[in-house]
Order: sequence, then structure tokens, then C-alpha cells
Amino acid sequence: MQEIIPNYRLDLQGEPCPYPVIRTLEVLPELKKGEILEVLSDCPQSINNIPVDAKNHGYEVLDIEQLGATIRYLIKKP
Repeated sequence: MQEIIPNYRLDLQGEPCPYPVIRTLEVLPELKKGEILEVLSDCPQSINNIPVDAKNHGYEVLDIEQLGATIRYLIKKP
């Protein structure tokens, strides 16, 4: 599998919920078509919020990866 290289990184580690999902939804509209945002969050609740909210807003969740306490999301603007 080819590694996905994100265009932007949003590091929200240390930020309490619900801030990571709010900030992610603020940044996603700034992407151009086809661009990928990498989001890093160590908020355990974000696994329930970020992918669902991104999909509900029309974005494509390419990958979710757990790295210790940190969860890494790759989200693409279609």
C-alpha cells in the first residue's frame, strides 16, 4: 500500500474534547479539492467524533491509526 502524504498537519494533542473536532471542522473547508489533512489528537472521544463529523460534512476519511495515546486521522476533501 502506498503511503499517504498529507498536505497539512493539525496537531491537537493535549487539547481537551470537544476542541479537536471543532478545530478539524474549521480547517477542513480551507483545503483545496483532493488535499489531505492529517489530524493528531490524544482525546479518546475524538475517535467517535472526528471521523463521523468529517463524513457528515462530505469529507473522505482515508485512514485512522492509533499511535499509543495519539490517534492519527487522514481526511481528504473530495
